[in-house]
Amino acid sequence: MTHQFPGLSPEQKKELSDIAQRIVAPGKGILAADESTGTMGKRLQKIKVENTEETRRIFRDILFSSDPSIANSIGGVIFFHETLYQKSDSGKLFPQVVKEKGIVVGIKVDKGTAGLNGTDEETTTQGLDGLSERCAQYKKDGCDFAKWRCVLKISHGCPSALAIAENANVLARYASICQQNGLVPIVEPEILPDGEHDLKRCQYATEKVLAAVYKALNDHHVYLEGTLLKPNMVTAGHSCTKKYTPEDVALATVTTLRRTVPAAVPGICFLSGGQSEEEASLNLNAMNQVPLHRPWKLTFSYGRALQASALAAWVGKDANKKAAQEAFCTRAKINGLASKGEYKPATPASQAAMQSLYTASYVY
Repeated sequence: MTHQFPGLSPEQKKELSDIAQRIVAPGKGILAADESTGTMGKRLQKIKVENTEETRRIFRDILFSSDPSIANSIGGVIFFHETLYQKSDSGKLFPQVVKEKGIVVGIKVDKGTAGLNGTDEETTTQGLDGLSERCAQYKKDGCDFAKWRCVLKISHGCPSALAIAENANVLARYASICQQNGLVPIVEPEILPDGEHDLKRCQYATEKVLAAVYKALNDHHVYLEGTLLKPNMVTAGHSCTKKYTPEDVALATVTTLRRTVPAAVPGICFLSGGQSEEEASLNLNAMNQVPLHRPWKLTFSYGRALQASALAAWVGKDANKKAAQEAFCTRAKINGLASKGEYKPATPASQAAMQSLYTASYVY
């Protein structure tokens, strides 16, 4: 960002830009493995596995210790604080395991949502206090990017002007603090899929939110070349009776991004928002085939949509480790192809890949 009081040196800018480009190199996206202890517990409960620090470690070791070829599809991994300091079965710290594959290490830095009084249960995100110190420590501990999630919803009167402005401002402050500490900020303004709204209503809300976010990033002198965006895809609400094709979703989403996201942003890494694994891949693939100019990489930052099949294959048993890793690698490769518009489903997707991963009012 050019402004009267430069905030970053040319060397800092180059480092941030290089990190961002590595994460979204062609055919690569992000594994979001930053689920909180509670959220991980819900995932494990579904496969009847007890939620302990050790079971969480074992499952994440399965993902991180997968075949090195995974680096062809995964450019970055977002860690949860606990996971950053855990070790693999081989005794190496997880960040080292990931880095040795050539994958960039990231960390979730927000402290969850808090209610905005006087609104229809809208929220802002906490965690700015002490953020600079946390970022400095995470950088020392091997992280090169960070993630901060803000949550908005569509309902009568929502998202409100207050919620849009507050969340945009918080994201901009976070992004600025990250960059000062050498971390590439992933900016995540998620509009939840809850509701009966149609595709057009979601597109309108997403355009309003993203326009406000980039105005705030500009106001806070955030260096866009050293950032990534993690938005929702433009989809109809989960309870909407009208069904839309991947091509409908793709056109609405790319149109929205073209109207709101500057070309300086290196990559847009979509969240899966409760879509099934296969649905998330098909929608991403369709976006990369839309006959509209796309100045940024369109790729993925999936949690549930990269892990559901692996969890279903593992079910907490050591004997299933290899099967779980194969399921994860398969999904990662599919999304890598989808990020280039080259995914051609050859066989019907597995039951696990087709299963809806929707959770109402989803929290990490």
